[in-house]
Amino acid sequence: MVPRDVPRPAVHGTYDWTQGEYAFEAEVLDLVAHPVVSPRSPELNRNPALPEEWWTELRRSLDRLVDVEGVKETMRDDWIERAFPQFLGIPAPARIERVTGHGDLHRGNVTAMPLTLLDWERWGRVPVGYDPGLLHAYSLRVPLVATHVRSRFGNILNTPAGRIGELAALAEMLQAVARGLYPKLAPLLLDRAEELTGIRPPVTAPAEITA
Repeated sequence: MVPRDVPRPAVHGTYDWTQGEYAFEAEVLDLVAHPVVSPRSPELNRNPALPEEWWTELRRSLDRLVDVEGVKETMRDDWIERAFPQFLGIPAPARIERVTGHGDLHRGNVTAMPLTLLDWERWGRVPVGYDPGLLHAYSLRVPLVATHVRSRFGNILNTPAGRIGELAALAEMLQAVARGLYPKLAPLLLDRAEELTGIRPPVTAPAEITA
């Protein structure tokens, strides 16, 4: 379903096994020999100094992906309805415009040159701006890279629909913060959410809802 010019490992076969309450799925994929940009954490903590060709290829690949049809809804409306007030302190949007996206876009799921997009478990219909918004959120500890993400994807993130998508990404990240993840990134996520909404999100929040 995804065009072959979107750089990713090809799936050559799958195997499913179930027994009682247990289920297992294996996939045979192309071997990707070149390393990911951030192997230790999805949270970027240094500038990987990726060339302009990398950014151009990433943007082209995501643009190709948006028009793919017939895939699952990765981020559900009912989750957004609960998460926006709980983790951002604002009402959920009345309307959400969706495109097809990778669904888990961070530097642990992309390689350096040549670019390859990995870990496609969450790909599906996401809010416009969600993929670049998530990439931006994970880059906030490196302001130069975060600025570059905003520059590359500004024509998406700076639209009303793209703003909702970025807020959805921030809500998901703040849910992770509430579970104890990303302590160093947390204040920057709060700052960015407040910058977009004018409201300071709750510093702590219960985390019993899932995307």
